[in-house]
Amino acid sequence: MFVKVCGITSEEDGLLAVALDADALGFVFAPSPRQVRPQQVREIVHRLPSEVMTIGVFRDERREHVVEVASRIGLAGVQLHGHESDDDAAWIRERVPFLIRAFAAGSPELRAAAQGPADAILVDSPQPGSGKVFDWSLAEGAPSGVRLVLAGGLTPENVGEAIRRVRPWGVDVATGVEREPGLKDAQKLRRFVLAARDAFTEIEDRLPGAEEADERPFDWRFDA
Repeated sequence: MFVKVCGITSEEDGLLAVALDADALGFVFAPSPRQVRPQQVREIVHRLPSEVMTIGVFRDERREHVVEVASRIGLAGVQLHGHESDDDAAWIRERVPFLIRAFAAGSPELRAAAQGPADAILVDSPQPGSGKVFDWSLAEGAPSGVRLVLAGGLTPENVGEAIRRVRPWGVDVATGVEREPGLKDAQKLRRFVLAARDAFTEIEDRLPGAEEADERPFDWRFDA
Protein backbone atom coordinates (compact mmCIF):
# COMPACT_ATOMS: atom_id res chain seq x y z
CA MET A 1 0.00 0.00 0.00
CA PHE A 2 1.38 3.34 -1.16
CA VAL A 3 0.59 6.15 1.32
CA LYS A 4 1.15 9.73 0.16
CA VAL A 5 0.78 12.65 2.55
CA CYS A 6 0.17 15.81 0.56
CA GLY A 7 0.23 19.48 1.41
CA ILE A 8 3.50 19.37 3.37
CA THR A 9 4.53 22.93 4.25
CA SER A 10 7.32 22.49 6.81
CA GLU A 11 10.31 20.34 7.61
CA GLU A 12 8.64 19.31 10.88
CA ASP A 13 5.59 17.93 9.11
CA GLY A 14 7.71 16.24 6.49
CA LEU A 15 9.80 14.44 9.09
CA LEU A 16 6.66 13.59 11.06
CA ALA A 17 5.07 11.92 8.03
CA VAL A 18 8.27 9.98 7.35
CA ALA A 19 8.49 8.85 10.97
CA LEU A 20 4.90 7.64 10.80
CA ASP A 21 5.65 5.45 7.75
CA ALA A 22 4.45 7.52 4.79
CA ASP A 23 5.86 6.41 1.45
CA ALA A 24 5.62 9.79 -0.26
CA LEU A 25 5.28 13.48 0.53
CA GLY A 26 3.46 15.96 -1.70
CA PHE A 27 4.39 19.63 -2.04
CA VAL A 28 1.78 21.88 -3.62
CA PHE A 29 3.05 24.56 -6.02
CA ALA A 30 -0.43 25.42 -7.31
CA PRO A 31 -2.57 28.14 -5.66
CA SER A 32 -3.78 26.64 -2.38
CA PRO A 33 -3.72 27.28 1.38
CA ARG A 34 -0.90 24.70 1.29
CA GLN A 35 1.11 26.33 -1.50
CA VAL A 36 4.88 26.37 -0.97
CA ARG A 37 7.84 28.01 -2.67
CA PRO A 38 10.50 25.96 -4.53
CA GLN A 39 13.36 27.16 -2.31
CA GLN A 40 11.37 26.25 0.80
CA VAL A 41 10.76 22.73 -0.55
CA ARG A 42 14.39 22.31 -1.60
CA GLU A 43 15.49 22.88 1.98
CA ILE A 44 12.96 20.33 3.26
CA VAL A 45 13.74 17.68 0.65
CA HIS A 46 17.46 17.76 1.35
CA ARG A 47 16.79 16.82 4.97
CA LEU A 48 14.64 13.81 4.19
CA PRO A 49 15.78 10.17 3.90
CA SER A 50 16.61 9.28 0.30
CA GLU A 51 14.07 6.44 0.21
CA VAL A 52 11.14 8.85 0.69
CA MET A 53 9.37 9.77 -2.53
CA THR A 54 8.95 13.53 -2.95
CA ILE A 55 6.25 14.75 -5.34
CA GLY A 56 5.66 18.26 -6.65
CA VAL A 57 2.01 19.05 -7.36
CA PHE A 58 1.40 21.39 -10.31
CA ARG A 59 -1.73 22.66 -12.03
CA ASP A 60 -1.73 23.96 -15.62
CA GLU A 61 1.87 25.18 -15.54
CA ARG A 62 4.14 25.29 -18.56
CA ARG A 63 5.81 21.93 -18.95
CA GLU A 64 9.27 23.52 -19.03
CA HIS A 65 8.58 25.19 -15.71
CA VAL A 66 7.38 21.94 -14.13
CA VAL A 67 10.53 20.08 -15.12
CA GLU A 68 12.82 22.96 -14.17
CA VAL A 69 11.35 23.20 -10.66
CA ALA A 70 11.40 19.43 -10.13
CA SER A 71 15.01 19.20 -11.29
CA ARG A 72 16.22 22.20 -9.29
CA ILE A 73 14.69 20.89 -6.07
CA GLY A 74 15.61 17.27 -6.64
CA LEU A 75 12.07 15.89 -6.56
CA ALA A 76 11.46 12.21 -7.21
CA GLY A 77 8.32 12.89 -9.19
CA VAL A 78 5.58 15.20 -10.37
CA GLN A 79 1.80 15.21 -9.99
CA LEU A 80 -0.23 16.99 -12.66
CA HIS A 81 -3.50 18.19 -11.19
CA GLY A 82 -4.89 20.37 -13.96
CA HIS A 83 -5.91 20.04 -17.60
CA GLU A 84 -2.50 19.19 -19.01
CA SER A 85 -2.51 17.56 -22.44
CA ASP A 86 -1.29 14.03 -23.05
CA ASP A 87 1.59 15.45 -25.09
CA ASP A 88 2.71 17.69 -22.23
CA ALA A 89 2.36 14.84 -19.73
CA ALA A 90 4.49 12.58 -21.95
CA TRP A 91 7.11 15.32 -22.40
CA ILE A 92 7.32 15.78 -18.62
CA ARG A 93 7.48 12.02 -17.96
CA GLU A 94 10.52 11.72 -20.22
CA ARG A 95 12.32 14.12 -17.89
CA VAL A 96 11.17 13.09 -14.40
CA PRO A 97 11.45 9.67 -12.69
CA PHE A 98 7.77 9.29 -11.74
CA LEU A 99 4.54 10.89 -12.92
CA ILE A 100 1.11 10.96 -11.29
CA ARG A 101 -1.87 12.35 -13.20
CA ALA A 102 -4.93 13.43 -11.27
CA PHE A 103 -8.49 13.21 -12.55
CA ALA A 104 -11.78 14.22 -10.99
CA ALA A 105 -14.01 11.33 -9.99
CA GLY A 106 -16.38 10.50 -12.82
CA SER A 107 -14.28 12.28 -15.45
CA PRO A 108 -14.69 10.77 -18.95
CA GLU A 109 -10.92 11.17 -19.37
CA LEU A 110 -10.35 8.58 -16.67
CA ARG A 111 -11.04 5.58 -18.88
CA ALA A 112 -8.31 6.54 -21.34
CA ALA A 113 -5.74 7.08 -18.61
CA ALA A 114 -4.18 3.63 -19.04
CA GLN A 115 -2.95 4.66 -22.49
CA GLY A 116 -1.17 7.72 -21.12
CA PRO A 117 2.37 8.19 -19.83
CA ALA A 118 1.61 8.32 -16.09
CA ASP A 119 3.05 5.81 -13.63
CA ALA A 120 0.00 6.22 -11.40
CA ILE A 121 -3.48 7.70 -11.72
CA LEU A 122 -4.98 9.69 -8.86
CA VAL A 123 -8.75 9.97 -8.53
CA ASP A 124 -9.81 13.00 -6.51
CA SER A 125 -12.94 14.85 -5.51
CA PRO A 126 -14.35 17.19 -8.18
CA GLN A 127 -13.23 19.98 -5.81
CA PRO A 128 -9.56 19.12 -5.11
CA GLY A 129 -8.37 20.13 -1.67
CA SER A 130 -11.91 20.56 -0.37
CA GLY A 131 -11.67 17.59 1.96
CA LYS A 132 -15.05 16.38 0.68
CA VAL A 133 -15.72 12.69 0.16
CA PHE A 134 -17.02 11.70 -3.27
CA ASP A 135 -19.00 8.65 -4.29
CA TRP A 136 -16.27 5.99 -4.33
CA SER A 137 -18.11 4.04 -7.00
CA LEU A 138 -17.02 6.78 -9.43
CA ALA A 139 -13.44 5.52 -9.04
CA GLU A 140 -14.54 2.34 -10.76
CA GLY A 141 -14.29 4.26 -14.03
CA ALA A 142 -10.52 3.93 -13.79
CA PRO A 143 -9.14 1.34 -16.22
CA SER A 144 -7.81 -1.93 -14.86
CA GLY A 145 -4.09 -2.50 -14.85
CA VAL A 146 -3.14 0.99 -13.65
CA ARG A 147 -1.79 2.07 -10.30
CA LEU A 148 -4.82 3.80 -8.82
CA VAL A 149 -4.31 6.30 -6.01
CA LEU A 150 -7.48 7.27 -4.17
CA ALA A 151 -7.81 10.79 -2.74
CA GLY A 152 -10.57 13.20 -1.78
CA GLY A 153 -11.93 13.51 1.73
CA LEU A 154 -10.04 10.57 3.21
CA THR A 155 -9.68 10.54 6.99
CA PRO A 156 -8.47 8.11 9.66
CA GLU A 157 -12.11 7.11 10.12
CA ASN A 158 -12.99 6.30 6.50
CA VAL A 159 -9.73 5.30 4.78
CA GLY A 160 -10.07 1.64 5.77
CA GLU A 161 -13.54 1.37 4.26
CA ALA A 162 -12.39 3.25 1.15
CA ILE A 163 -9.55 0.77 0.61
CA ARG A 164 -11.78 -2.23 1.15
CA ARG A 165 -14.33 -0.92 -1.37
CA VAL A 166 -12.12 0.53 -4.10
CA ARG A 167 -8.97 -1.59 -3.57
CA PRO A 168 -6.56 1.08 -4.84
CA TRP A 169 -2.81 0.77 -5.20
CA GLY A 170 -2.41 3.75 -2.91
CA VAL A 171 -4.09 6.55 -0.98
CA ASP A 172 -3.43 10.28 -0.74
CA VAL A 173 -4.37 12.53 2.17
CA ALA A 174 -4.02 16.22 3.06
CA THR A 175 -7.03 17.84 4.74
CA GLY A 176 -8.03 14.71 6.64
CA VAL A 177 -4.87 14.73 8.79
CA GLU A 178 -4.62 18.47 9.49
CA ARG A 179 -5.34 20.53 12.56
CA GLU A 180 -5.59 23.57 10.28
CA PRO A 181 -4.78 24.14 6.59
CA GLY A 182 -1.13 23.35 5.98
CA LEU A 183 -0.40 22.00 9.47
CA LYS A 184 -0.51 18.26 10.14
CA ASP A 185 -1.94 16.66 13.25
CA ALA A 186 0.36 13.90 14.55
CA GLN A 187 -2.42 11.79 16.07
CA LYS A 188 -4.62 11.97 12.98
CA LEU A 189 -1.72 11.17 10.71
CA ARG A 190 -0.67 8.19 12.81
CA ARG A 191 -4.20 6.79 12.87
CA PHE A 192 -4.57 7.33 9.12
CA VAL A 193 -1.42 5.42 8.20
CA LEU A 194 -2.23 2.57 10.59
CA ALA A 195 -5.80 2.30 9.27
CA ALA A 196 -4.59 2.26 5.66
CA ARG A 197 -1.95 -0.40 6.32
CA ASP A 198 -4.38 -2.55 8.31
CA ALA A 199 -7.04 -2.44 5.58
CA PHE A 200 -4.53 -3.35 2.89
CA THR A 201 -3.18 -6.25 4.97
CA GLU A 202 -6.73 -7.47 5.52
CA ILE A 203 -7.34 -7.54 1.77
CA GLU A 204 -4.03 -9.26 1.02
CA ASP A 205 -4.69 -11.92 3.65
CA ARG A 206 -7.87 -12.90 1.82
CA LEU A 207 -6.17 -13.39 -1.55
CA PRO A 208 -5.25 -16.87 -2.81
CA GLY A 209 -1.63 -17.65 -2.02
CA ALA A 210 -1.46 -14.89 0.56
CA GLU A 211 0.84 -16.93 2.74
CA GLU A 212 3.44 -16.80 -0.05
CA ALA A 213 3.06 -13.07 -0.75
CA ASP A 214 6.10 -10.87 -1.02
CA GLU A 215 6.49 -9.06 2.28
CA ARG A 216 8.97 -6.50 0.91
CA PRO A 217 7.70 -2.97 1.64
CA PHE A 218 6.94 -0.57 -1.18
CA ASP A 219 10.06 1.07 -2.60
CA TRP A 220 9.32 3.61 -5.34
CA ARG A 221 12.83 3.30 -6.77
CA PHE A 222 12.19 -0.33 -7.73
CA ASP A 223 8.44 -0.86 -7.73
CA ALA A 224 7.69 2.13 -9.97
